[in-house]
Amino acid sequence: MDKSAIKRAAHFPPMMGKERGAYWIYQLSNTAIIVYLCFLSIAVDFSPQFYIGLVIYILGCLLCTVSMINFAAPSNGGPHSNGLYQCSRNPMYVSYLIYFAGCALLTRSWLLGGFVLIFQIASHWIILAEERWCLEQFGQTYRQYMNRVRRYI
Repeated sequence: MDKSAIKRAAHFPPMMGKERGAYWIYQLSNTAIIVYLCFLSIAVDFSPQFYIGLVIYILGCLLCTVSMINFAAPSNGGPHSNGLYQCSRNPMYVSYLIYFAGCALLTRSWLLGGFVLIFQIASHWIILAEERWCLEQFGQTYRQYMNRVRRYI
């Protein structure tokens, strides 16, 4: 859709104070989640936990796909406010949490669940830095968007 979307998605705003530490925790926990998932298996036993995990996993996949498509759509130079961005200022982060939580339930791994929790806490600090950057870039337009749309859900 928009080739510059990859560059925008990979952009991290300048970090200040505790955000710098959170950035490294975010990167390490993200790496731990992805690497650890390679060593886990899914317990397909058709239990309630399996079905709940499967539904959460599929929901996370769908939300992540839709939020990436929404992000990749051009936004006329302003903040993204199309699609899921009408409901959440950070739908990709929300979808990552849902997706990874589904993975933790499907694999029945408390350790993976812990990595996901650490990842989400660190993500919050990254989001704060991104919102500060958006305010600097888009000014009043972004402030109005912040007043209209919640940070997460």
